[in-house]
Amino acid sequence: MRISKAVITAAGPGQRNLPLQSLVDQDGVEKSVLRILLEEVLRGGVEEIAIVVAPGDEAAYTRVAGDHAARIRFLLQEEPRGYGHAVWCARDFVGADPFLHLVSDHLAVSRVAKSCAEQLVEVAASEECAVSAVQTTRESLIGAYGVVGGRRLPGRQGLYRVDKVIEKPTPTEAEQQLHVPGLRTGHYLAFFGMHVLTPLVMEQLGRAVETADGSSVSLSGALDELARREQYLAFEVAGWRYDVGARYGLLTAQMALALAGRDRDEVLARLLELLASRELGRQGHV
Repeated sequence: MRISKAVITAAGPGQRNLPLQSLVDQDGVEKSVLRILLEEVLRGGVEEIAIVVAPGDEAAYTRVAGDHAARIRFLLQEEPRGYGHAVWCARDFVGADPFLHLVSDHLAVSRVAKSCAEQLVEVAASEECAVSAVQTTRESLIGAYGVVGGRRLPGRQGLYRVDKVIEKPTPTEAEQQLHVPGLRTGHYLAFFGMHVLTPLVMEQLGRAVETADGSSVSLSGALDELARREQYLAFEVAGWRYDVGARYGLLTAQMALALAGRDRDEVLARLLELLASRELGRQGHV
């Protein structure tokens, strides 16, 4: 299975401005969040990129895309009808092809030489099915994510067959329906913000849009149905996700990029200086 297309969703009311923010990437170059996402996608071997945006945002996104602006095709979500609806807006772009999908408010930092997108695309191509990147997440945090339940594939490290998907479950729902044998107690497989999806997802989303009567459409509901209709896997990528839309999210993502990049020693030295000066100042007021 060859994955040559990517869809980035960026039309959510609370999400639209996040890709325009600037951070210093691992290579020491200041970039927009959007440009960092585009480079992540391109490392996955993608050739065509669509970004789902709200009307009027095209120019701002083009300005911050850097050298990659010519690669982008903008698709409009005319009204905010949810995450699943935003993905469905890319149906004509996707056609009958599998595609890589990223959300625009999450950045990924790999723990290995291959990027998180490279790891995910490699698994999806090998298994020839839809695969969602996941991260083991403690139950106190799962209310912010889609979460999957299933079972580990025999002999496959970090790869699971998905049986159930619930969007932002409560701890009780997770305990009852999303248990994954082998995980630590109180931990679950939460979405990473990165998926390789098959055209069947668009069919599921189309039916949801038809029956939603103008209300919000969830991607997790379509993925839950997908798990019942074809093989659908979850893969623990060797990396971490950072929600730039969370409180202190941009700061946390910046620190993660810096500590994984070429300026690590300089950043650590500055942090130690800051902590030391604050401690000296505290002692001086005792």
